[in-house]
Amino acid sequence: MNELPIDKKDNTLRCSYCMEERMNAETIVDGMGMVVCSTCRAKSIKDVIYDCCLASDSAAPIEMATHLMNFPDFKMHCPEHHFLVPAVLLSAYSNRVKEKDRLEKWLMAASQRSEKVPGAFCGTHGSCGAAVGTGMFVSIITGATPYKTEEWKLANSMTGRSLLKMAVYGGPRCCKRVSFVAIQEACTFLNESFNVSLSVPEKIECTFHPENQECLKNDCPFYPLS
Repeated sequence: MNELPIDKKDNTLRCSYCMEERMNAETIVDGMGMVVCSTCRAKSIKDVIYDCCLASDSAAPIEMATHLMNFPDFKMHCPEHHFLVPAVLLSAYSNRVKEKDRLEKWLMAASQRSEKVPGAFCGTHGSCGAAVGTGMFVSIITGATPYKTEEWKLANSMTGRSLLKMAVYGGPRCCKRVSFVAIQEACTFLNESFNVSLSVPEKIECTFHPENQECLKNDCPFYPLS
């Protein structure tokens, strides 16, 4: 991620999400020490994700996702995760392969496609939206269509791998757990299939579990005490 710009300069702070400098009077600092401007607080969560991913120079999608999940208005469970997953992957990938000029178009495509994956999709359709998000990611970077051959194979393989990994842990649903699993699987797949390596931490510890009444606790690979 970009270094968090906490230092005062000319009576301004740089927002940790849109990366724009704002007057101190127009900013708040959340409990994580992040600067959150009033402009970002007024945006939808999808717009916050879009703008943050567009501005980021990071190649670490797990770090980006965690940063966005800590945004003050980001809920524990919500369909915005279906956009979050492909967005952070597209941003990290574009930074790694030096194709930042394509990112805005890619994010627009991911945003539009994620609108078709409603909340509770995992339980009602047997296909988690975060897993579908990884398929969107591969589809977008390869230009897959229903008529392509290898691109079609790669996109569907990506979704399938994510779903199978998520299923190992069972339910009930947790949007944070499946997002972490999806991003991990996508990074592994990207390395294997495209020889592109993104930054992934050796161990991920979830800080959101107190908000989840159905948390699997020690049965979750990201639970801090597991």
